[in-house]
Amino acid sequence: MSDTLVINEIYLSLQGESTFAGLPCIFIRLTTCNLRCSYCDTAYAFTQGEKKSLADIRAEVLRLAMPFPPSVEVAAAQTEPLLAITSIWKLPMVELTGGEPLLQKNSLPLMAVLCDDGFTVLLETSGAHDIAPVDRRVRRIMDLKCPSSGEAARNRWENLAHLRTTDEIKFVIGTREDYDWAKHQIVEHRLASICPLLFSWVHPLASEQQDKSLKAVPGGQTAISRQELAEKIIADALPVRFQVQLHKVIWPPAQRGV
Repeated sequence: MSDTLVINEIYLSLQGESTFAGLPCIFIRLTTCNLRCSYCDTAYAFTQGEKKSLADIRAEVLRLAMPFPPSVEVAAAQTEPLLAITSIWKLPMVELTGGEPLLQKNSLPLMAVLCDDGFTVLLETSGAHDIAPVDRRVRRIMDLKCPSSGEAARNRWENLAHLRTTDEIKFVIGTREDYDWAKHQIVEHRLASICPLLFSWVHPLASEQQDKSLKAVPGGQTAISRQELAEKIIADALPVRFQVQLHKVIWPPAQRGV
């Protein structure tokens, strides 16, 4: 098997979502996705990309991480020559995103190598693919696709049995129907006892992000504002974390590499 991945972009920014929001993070965006969610803001990653070796990807991650102060493990590695240079960086973290990273099998060894290097490794995945083979050290941020995505039928419910307390479940909420659906799933599957839950408000797509291949929001649904979503969470006392995409607050919503 070739030790390559098709990569759309690799860049350093701030983590915009999840319980790690606001922390420095190196993003590895992989090319291709088999879903076409109505709100997808990275349709450019469906096809645009360049084949890179795992060694070159790792080298770029190490280069981007170089300015950050090493963790205390570095001192031990420097004074004990027999120690491997592992667990060097606590920051920045590294996240594999897409597209859908799990569509490329070599994402698995890449994540393992980055864990060996001491990075906190995050995986953003649609929830439509088996997460069981992912290295146990990786923190998996897994979507459960809500009705407005147009892809709710693709949820792989078997994945729930593989989630751990270090993972996170993300619901992307664009309509009132999404909210009601997500609330039902939390109760039905006792999700709050598994791992942290994220309610991510759908930021409207800029005109240049509205790719023609995206699914339409199913008819009969009512859009929900971020204020209404926040107030519903409070009123219903849901055990979830409300989030907006922080990078879209800092930079223009359609800007890449942030």
